[in-house]
Amino acid sequence: MKKILLIFILLLLIGCGKKEKKKIVERKFAFGTMIDMVVYSENSTQAKKAIELAFEEIERIDDKFNTHKEDSVIYKMNHNPGKFFELDSEGLYLFSGVKQTYNLSKTKYDITITPLMKVWGFFDESDRVKIPEKDELEKAIRMVDYNNLEVTGNKIRLKTSKNEIDTGSFLKGYAIHRAKIVLAENGVEHAFISAISSIETLNTKPEGEFWKVGLQNPEDPSKVYHIIGVDDKSMGVSGDYQIYVEIDGKKYHHLIDRKTGYPVRDRKMVVVIGEDGFFADMYSTAFFSMPIEDVMDYVNNTDDLEVMIVKADMSEVFSDGFKKYMVK
Repeated sequence: MKKILLIFILLLLIGCGKKEKKKIVERKFAFGTMIDMVVYSENSTQAKKAIELAFEEIERIDDKFNTHKEDSVIYKMNHNPGKFFELDSEGLYLFSGVKQTYNLSKTKYDITITPLMKVWGFFDESDRVKIPEKDELEKAIRMVDYNNLEVTGNKIRLKTSKNEIDTGSFLKGYAIHRAKIVLAENGVEHAFISAISSIETLNTKPEGEFWKVGLQNPEDPSKVYHIIGVDDKSMGVSGDYQIYVEIDGKKYHHLIDRKTGYPVRDRKMVVVIGEDGFFADMYSTAFFSMPIEDVMDYVNNTDDLEVMIVKADMSEVFSDGFKKYMVK
């Protein structure tokens, strides 16, 4: 499996004002990727402590819910089908949002997608050498079933062992959104957090300018496609070039249509701008396989939400307000 960084971060340091705010940058590994935090502050000691607390929050969420962490509630559920596990208010919030997105997508977005991910080789250490056989795909498709997930009160379980929950499409976005809140609670006024395909911004840059995010060109990731300017917003990006397996010289990406069993082929990238990284992360995945008309209808009737969809032929479809964020 090969991974290509989805986003180039373009952070421009503007000249000092009357009270100089220093730029402080920290980087740590979580969720299988590097997470960068950029903070501007007059008080470096306070800012570094806030960054430390924000990373601790990310690590807490990673340990508590990540599919791949053995002590997480999700890992335990996946390995103990039929057994109920208790969810606290945070867990209930997460699964409420997941269910909302599943319903919005008319079942296109399904966090029990693991059987299809496995049959394509996305969880293997080595690259898959051949396309899955028809019967392999049909069997995996039958196993993907959100209704196998049961939430009763504050209890949750997988009814049977036929599938597993994958947190990759929502947990990272939730974690960096929580990190943004922790920074704000600890006196930070200007911050940028990047977890590759998930972005959070706290207010503007010190001089009042927006944060600039460079998106890779889906057809040539070495080039910048668009520059997006955001302030106090969340961004989620899904692309057909982010994670893929290569079979006989052809790339098969990880954004799979659960109805066909094959990667979605009619679009190359989805960019969502919103108020909450948790939903921006989920929506960028859900919108990748939903009918474009349904996506635009929902987004254009939802406050503080915008989307750009890049189709397979590189033509673009925008929600009503997306272009106001485009710098070039």
